[in-house]
Amino acid sequence: MTDVDVPGLDTAGLARWLAREHPGLAGEGPLRAALIDGGRSNLTYRVEGAKTPLVVRRPPLGHALPTAHDMRREHRVISALRGTVPVPATVDVVDDTEAREVTGTVFFVMEFVDGAVLDHPRRNLDWTPQGLHRLGIEVAEILADLHAAEPAPLGLGGFGRPDGYLGRQMRTWRRQLDASRSREVPALDALGDRLAAAVPDSGRSGIVHGDYRLDNMLVAGPPDAPRVAAVLDWEMATLGDPLVDLGMLGMYWHIRELPGGERAAGPIVPGAGYPAFDEVADAYAARAGTPVPDLRWYRAFACYKLAVILEGVHYRFTKGQTVGEGFDAIGALVAPLAEEGLWISDRTR
Repeated sequence: MTDVDVPGLDTAGLARWLAREHPGLAGEGPLRAALIDGGRSNLTYRVEGAKTPLVVRRPPLGHALPTAHDMRREHRVISALRGTVPVPATVDVVDDTEAREVTGTVFFVMEFVDGAVLDHPRRNLDWTPQGLHRLGIEVAEILADLHAAEPAPLGLGGFGRPDGYLGRQMRTWRRQLDASRSREVPALDALGDRLAAAVPDSGRSGIVHGDYRLDNMLVAGPPDAPRVAAVLDWEMATLGDPLVDLGMLGMYWHIRELPGGERAAGPIVPGAGYPAFDEVADAYAARAGTPVPDLRWYRAFACYKLAVILEGVHYRFTKGQTVGEGFDAIGALVAPLAEEGLWISDRTR
């Protein structure tokens, strides 16, 4: 932790805001902040020095597309889901675009949840293979619980438009790609064309996380019994076809197998103990009380969506608008992801 400002967050301004708006949380000394997310998407800071450790979320420093990085939506869905699935307790959401006291953007504050982000295979060493196997099953079961939740009683009835969701998703991500183009990626355009021509009919709609994967969670617990302490990064949440989340989870379960995939991969490697993704899908279906779904389109779509996101990151890197390390290599994963999506659309499950 550091007691000086980090890029994108004025800690002195945050201290003044806390003292004024949430005096019960304000500390007596200066706040100390550290960036705990490399900035591929929204920026996340851990803040010490208040009465309880806090987390601040804000949009990235540079190129932010109009529909991306919506702080109010993320704050709303996390607040609504408290008690339904593991999420942090929220404190407030603030539009700081005029006052420019803290971030100069809309930002939100939530309580810090203790736990580890499993963003690398070395993180697996804290738990037994049997524990990690059970953790993989729990990840599927939490997703099924999320999708089973009725939006209206949670105050999320108008959170999205489920009808036509998949078609809008395709149009949205094509627009995102067009807004971030800096080079030609033929396989990505070919995948977009194939997906758009075969959009499936959605079944039951539900709350969709939008980027559901193990390294978007905090994990805690003893070596033989890790548990999901909190699901994070709800910026893409909406109402729609829940199978997009399961397709995304499947894509990340195998992303390390792609050329350069280790740059975007989490902790799932052979021999660590995690279940195969077929077992994860079976656990999801068992918890949901449904047959195991056909995920080919959804897993291919997940490849397309991540490829478009990474192409946007590549665009920001070329403009000098990223914070942290590793961005120089992100663009190299876009074409392999697109090629994987073209291939996986012909596979089973």
